[in-house]
Amino acid sequence: MALSGVNNERGVLRIHENLDELKTVLADYIAELSEAAVKERGVFAIALSGGSLISLMGKLCQAPYNKTVDWAKWYIFWADERVVAKNHSDSNYKLAKDGLLSKVPIIPSHVHSINDSASAEEAADEYMFAIRQLVKTRMVSVSDISDCPKFDLILLGMGPDGHIASLFPKHSVLDETENWVTFITDSPKPPPERITFTLPVINSASNVAMVVTGESKAEAVHLAIDDVGPDHPALPARLVQPTKGKLVWFLDKAAASKLDGLQFSEPLEGSETC
Repeated sequence: MALSGVNNERGVLRIHENLDELKTVLADYIAELSEAAVKERGVFAIALSGGSLISLMGKLCQAPYNKTVDWAKWYIFWADERVVAKNHSDSNYKLAKDGLLSKVPIIPSHVHSINDSASAEEAADEYMFAIRQLVKTRMVSVSDISDCPKFDLILLGMGPDGHIASLFPKHSVLDETENWVTFITDSPKPPPERITFTLPVINSASNVAMVVTGESKAEAVHLAIDDVGPDHPALPARLVQPTKGKLVWFLDKAAASKLDGLQFSEPLEGSETC
């Protein structure tokens, strides 16, 4: 069973015995947020990332979710994207389309991907303009403390270096506060050209889920969540601090293995309190 609902200053921690359990709990979480948003607003605005995240969302394509989720009310965005053709193997759009969007009845016009024929700077500007138009019509909510969009859910993975979206350690875009979407041309991992949500947009979301698995991420999880003191530079993942929203970490046992104060000598147990 999961170690569920451990409250930490860095959000709620949900730590799972294995990937299958994590996938089920993640699907439940997304489906519940979708239902709540549709009931409240009539739509569900969700931003995806790349990496292993889409495969970890895979149970949404299966029963009961493929029939019970109101897919026609979903509006899909990307928290970051590689500036490559949509059919390129590096495209986060292609990853999501192949692994999720083509398997459920999403309305094609509700899928908001970048202009893959533009430069990185142009693609970022156009994406921000498109989101701004949807904020005006309230398909995407607006933060009540800034003019930032307030997505119902932003789903993020994390790299072993602690990067989230395409916000990398020590990169100047971490300091971007004016634009909702920005671009980089010097990503430390290929491909070099990318667009990304900025931290103010991520931290304006109603819900942010950090989905992290594998032992290679364990040190970064420790540095992002535990009280490590001022000697360690803040990883981008540690800068995810929703202003008024909720932050939930979905971790497997391997990714959580270096967290302070958690022992895993026995199979994980915990009450479903959250």
